[in-house]
Amino acid sequence: MNGNTPYAGQPGTTQAGKRTSADLVELSSEEKRRFRQDVSTIAARTRDFLPDEYAIDSDISHSAGGPQARVAVQPPVGHPVTAGFTPDEEDFDAENVVDEEDVAEVARGLAASAALQVKQAVADNVTPTAR
Repeated sequence: MNGNTPYAGQPGTTQAGKRTSADLVELSSEEKRRFRQDVSTIAARTRDFLPDEYAIDSDISHSAGGPQARVAVQPPVGHPVTAGFTPDEEDFDAENVVDEEDVAEVARGLAASAALQVKQAVADNVTPTAR
């Protein structure tokens, strides 16, 4: 039955993504702290774009594929919107784990997607106030 799993084959390699243990990103404690801070910044910037009725949360997990972050937005109506990403070791700089441009792009994208969810959920139920 081992041949049916994505982990079958040579030790140290997986068929799921063809990543080896050498490919996995290992963060130091300082990089973990900065990563948490960067993810919190994404959530805060997303909050700046949206009214208080939108619930915004973020979390960081460490899996077999390395550290992963997720920021989620629950609009007042409609489906939740999430953005997940894994830091790339090549992009680390002295101050940020997540590039400043990526922080801004993810926050804007989440806010726009959450607003679109609300628009789609109430599209037929709202009568225009003026024409």
